[in-house]
Amino acid sequence: MTEPNASASPNTASLPLASSTTSQIPTSQNFPTRTESDSIGSLEIPDTAYWGVHTARANENFPIARRPVSVYPDFVRAFACVKQAAARANAEIGALDDQRANLIDAACEEIKSGRLHDQFAVGVIQGGAGTSTNMNANEVITNRALEIAGRSKGDYAFIHPNDHTNHSQSTNDTYPTAIKIALAFSLQNLLSELTLLADAFAAKGREFSHIVKVGRTQLQDAVPMTLGQEFNAFATTLREDVQRLEEAVALLGEVNMGATAIGTSINAPVGYKEAVIKHLREITELDLVTAGDLVESTSDTGVFITFSGALKRSALKMSKIANDLRLLSSGPQAGIGEINLPARQAGSSIMPGKVNPVIPEAVSQVAYSVAGADVTVSMAVEAGQLQLNAFEPIIAHSLFQSITWLERACQTFRTNCVNGITANEAELEDTVDRSVTVITALAPVLGYTQAAQLAKQALATNEPISDLVVERGLLDRSQLGEILQPERLTGLSTDHNVTTDPDSAEAVPRDEMTGELPTVADPEG
Repeated sequence: MTEPNASASPNTASLPLASSTTSQIPTSQNFPTRTESDSIGSLEIPDTAYWGVHTARANENFPIARRPVSVYPDFVRAFACVKQAAARANAEIGALDDQRANLIDAACEEIKSGRLHDQFAVGVIQGGAGTSTNMNANEVITNRALEIAGRSKGDYAFIHPNDHTNHSQSTNDTYPTAIKIALAFSLQNLLSELTLLADAFAAKGREFSHIVKVGRTQLQDAVPMTLGQEFNAFATTLREDVQRLEEAVALLGEVNMGATAIGTSINAPVGYKEAVIKHLREITELDLVTAGDLVESTSDTGVFITFSGALKRSALKMSKIANDLRLLSSGPQAGIGEINLPARQAGSSIMPGKVNPVIPEAVSQVAYSVAGADVTVSMAVEAGQLQLNAFEPIIAHSLFQSITWLERACQTFRTNCVNGITANEAELEDTVDRSVTVITALAPVLGYTQAAQLAKQALATNEPISDLVVERGLLDRSQLGEILQPERLTGLSTDHNVTTDPDSAEAVPRDEMTGELPTVADPEG
């Protein structure tokens, strides 16, 4: 990575940094201000602010979300990466002198490290296709660069937000590029949390591997399985989503830097496009490439639908797991009650002692928000007209919020719920003992019709299936014991050739030609 020229960039450690300021212009005359102008007119800007007139206009125009772009620090960092790469590229091709380029570079490096983020004050919802955010970045970087040079904020005759910091650029290439880089940055934290959550479920799968239970399909009793298998399945489905998200983020690597306004590269000097992608790859350490058709890349935002869809898939699968845990822990007396979730807070203001599954409930609500955000992204992508999509701000906000909330949901799900889950082993054992679902394992021996009759009788009389089978003389206890071994019931046995111990005289072998179990005749005809 090219370092700023030492002579042009003094030691920044001794220079003043931004103080915490509001994004609104103070009305009191007691605040020292500077005058900044744009094509509309002049405004008084607080002397402490690193942002300028364009940011002030945006704050007047878009008091909507009341959330500045700084709530997404990876987006701010990504913008600094874009501006830094542009400065280095402009210097390399001779489009910007080394002194100004190095000062801009140094300011960007500070922002990448986390400084001045409070100065990125424009709202996340804004008109103008992201112009307000781009100008906010230009102003903050410019004023910090001026300060590094020992000059006053607003001394734009020396370094100008548009002429120098935004040189060879347009909002229409810097903004979507920054979104893609920020999504790649943000996703790393989500993938880490998603992996840890999957690992937590896998650990529970190992812990519960010996516990046999009744599986369920369509909320009705199905066949036996282990509680460990159930939790291992949760782990596997989450790990699959890690892979899908990694595939989705790879699509974000195509960027349109050098396209400028609509993809024709107007005002971008010869060689800039090649230089800026080289520096952007070095700065971000991401596998970025310049789009082959810059006009298409500037107008098309379809990649965000794909990425949003991957987030929605992950969110909804997490919600499905959360709902399963709510069902399995329902009760504690009048529900399924197979597992216990950690008690996190009192559940009722009127029912003493009630504890609710608040963590899974929160996870599901995050999933609903992500699903809603996916609809927003889809509508915004469709609404882009002709050579530009003006609705990228809502796309960016929707995706960043979804990633942020999913990451936090994964963390609280793991630490405040999954890690503390315990099994009600006695309840599970009793359920298996009373269940008629074991008849499925006997159906290949007894025949489907006879097995169904036994199941119906067992439900009517509340007698154990095994007792009915023995009473009818269909199988003896030894044969039953072999067929109904937990390993066989749950699919964990690798021996599929016999239904009992092959060394036992009571073994029930499968037919060597067909692999089928023999049908036992009904002694009652």
